[in-house]
Formats: sequence, structure tokens, C-alpha cells
Amino acid sequence: MSHHATASAINTTSTVAPSCEEASARAFQIVPERPADVAAREALLNRAMGLTRKRKSSEKLRRGREPADGLAFVAYGAGGKLVGTVRLWNIRLGRRGAPALLLGPLAVEPAAKGVGIGSALMQRAIFEAARLGHRAILLVGDASYYARFGFSAVKTNRLAMPGPYEMERFLALELEAGALDGAHGVLQPAGRKLAIRQALLSTAASGCAP
Repeated sequence: MSHHATASAINTTSTVAPSCEEASARAFQIVPERPADVAAREALLNRAMGLTRKRKSSEKLRRGREPADGLAFVAYGAGGKLVGTVRLWNIRLGRRGAPALLLGPLAVEPAAKGVGIGSALMQRAIFEAARLGHRAILLVGDASYYARFGFSAVKTNRLAMPGPYEMERFLALELEAGALDGAHGVLQPAGRKLAIRQALLSTAASGCAP
């Protein structure tokens, strides 16, 4: 298991603040996502990322699929509002390659940024993925931000996303040393397919046409 998946990863409540008002603003809790969170999560993603998020190459690996078991989390603020989300998805490293995870989207309510919610979501996701025996996580994102969690582009040069992307933003983290050695090909979706009713509900919540 990666040295990033430490016990500190499950410390999901911010407690340091110089005033009662700031303490209330900074307090949050990371919990497993529930079906009742879908509408609030999709609304948050629309505010944080815009409707064009559905056009990203990563969406081709998520569309019509369920997140990996036990690997979808949300953050709730002190007032009971959903203020953050992250999900991981089952994929394969090439058409006949080994299984891995795709992380994303990671999003935080714009008004709640800067208090550690995104970092807490990442730490929880990495910790749980390692605990459940997954060997590697991939994502497309800002290399300077995700480097703090151990992600880099060192082992993604022979892999590709199923659509347009910037190579320097295609990153990976090995939860087991050598998990990506020799990996090559275009990432493939591997998660369970959503039931038709679930897919329709998710599409309606996102505000996008099927």
C-alpha cells in the first residue's frame, strides 16, 4: 500500500480556526455517498465545473457506469450542505490490461474552497482504494495540485485516454509498487453498468440531455 494511504488520511474534520464563526465555516465531514446525494452532487458539479464537464474524455469512462464499490464520497459542511464530492471508477489499462481506478470528478463548492475539503476528499479516496486492494489510480488534472498526493505523469506515457486530453495532465499513482510497469493502450471502462432507471435519474439530475 502506498505511503500516501496512511491513517492520517481519515482525519476528515477541520478543527483549527481563530474564531467561532470561522470554525463553523471550516468544519466539514467526509462520508460515503448515498443515493439521496445525487441531485445535490450534480448541482454542485454544475456550479463548480459547468455543463461542459460532460464533454470531457474522462466522461467516456464513466458514462452509464456505477462508481467503484465503496469509493464515492461527499463532504458535508456544518450547516448540512453538500460542499464536496469525489468518485473513483473501475477501468482497465488497455483492452486486455490490468484493472485500475479512474478518479474524478473532484469538486468543491466554490464558496467553501480553501479550508481543505478537496485534500480531505483525496486522502480519503486514496486511503480507501488502497485498503480495498486496488493497485493504481489514474486521473486527468492539474499536475501541480495532484503531485502533493503522489500523482505524476511518469508512468502514463504508454497509456491514453479515449478522447482528447493534455498529456501533462494525465497522471497516475501506484498504490502497489510496479502496478503500472508495462501498462499500455487506451483506458477502457470496466465498472458495472447503471440500471436504465438509475441512468435516467442521473441524467435528469445533471441537467443534461441524454
